[in-house]
Amino acid sequence: MKDLKNKKVLITGGARGIGKAIALEFA
Repeated sequence: MKDLKNKKVLITGGARGIGKAIALEFA
């Protein structure tokens, strides 16, 4: 259960980081 939550946080954080990189690129 804890491992699954950690994976979800990692995936969400990664997606957020990619979104931020794209936003900076087009800003």
